[in-house]
Amino acid sequence: MQFTNLGRSGLRVSRLCLGTMNFGVDTDEKESFRILDAALDAGINFIDTANIYGWGDNAGRTEEIIGKWFQQGDGRRERTVLATKVYGDMHDTYDGPNREPGLSAYKIRRHLESSLKRLQTDHIELYQMHHVDRNVNWSELWGAFEIAAAQGKIGYVGSSNFAGWDIAVAQGEARARGSLGLVSEQHKYNLLCRLPELEVLPASKALGLGVIPWSPLDGGLLAGNHRRKDGGRRSGDSKRFEQHREQLEAYSAFCDELGEPEDLVSLAWLLANPAVTAPIIGVRTLDQFRRSLRAVELELDESALKRIDEIFPGPGGDAPRAYAW
Repeated sequence: MQFTNLGRSGLRVSRLCLGTMNFGVDTDEKESFRILDAALDAGINFIDTANIYGWGDNAGRTEEIIGKWFQQGDGRRERTVLATKVYGDMHDTYDGPNREPGLSAYKIRRHLESSLKRLQTDHIELYQMHHVDRNVNWSELWGAFEIAAAQGKIGYVGSSNFAGWDIAVAQGEARARGSLGLVSEQHKYNLLCRLPELEVLPASKALGLGVIPWSPLDGGLLAGNHRRKDGGRRSGDSKRFEQHREQLEAYSAFCDELGEPEDLVSLAWLLANPAVTAPIIGVRTLDQFRRSLRAVELELDESALKRIDEIFPGPGGDAPRAYAW
């Protein structure tokens, strides 16, 4: 496994991040444990989750599974760089007007304590805001995160689903306080979703954030699911395939020429971008996990990258040069 720094921090993380959104939903506890153990064995030390995973009345279940896995010992917790998130409505945390999704010093404190309890740990390496809350003052948020860091409950702060503007504002406020600020941005980014190249990627790179792409295979569309007889496991897959049929068929043909599967080429394309720290592989089974590992070893040459750009054109370059001169 290859490793890199998370943004401008000194924290070293694997070039693949294990996503756990399916744990407790499509993946039962036993299979989740097997995947987590295989990840450590393969050298993946970066594990991402969120307090709402499990979803609905089952929210928090994913963190509970990871907590039980940690309790098996044998250095599992010590070898893991753990990332989780805060923002959503956690039905089991409290009732009242402060239960609504969003951010505040109150919610950060309450939700962090609940996540630590479910995860059965006393600290979280990367605590991420799942979404931006533009109704809250950054002085309040940075104050809350600074207290949590001073207490040893979190190591670093990250963002998720932030616009380039939000990242710039957050970093400006952090700099004014003399603090490190954000070290990462988790964002939807893949061959079918290249809009982040306009603002999010250049802003993150310039301001010291590592980009952690989620949905790197766009729900399986970039994994060759359209070749399956059932057209993919989700009801919307066939409709979305029709929207992108020409591109996806051209991409499949190109990957056949390379002699590599679509999913690994999609991951390798992300890994070739210097702004990207680690794509999130949100596997459901151990076999899927093992298959994903070779993406780190797959290097795409300039001609391959050029052909991919022809199939999936980007938005036209980095901001602001893409539209302002």
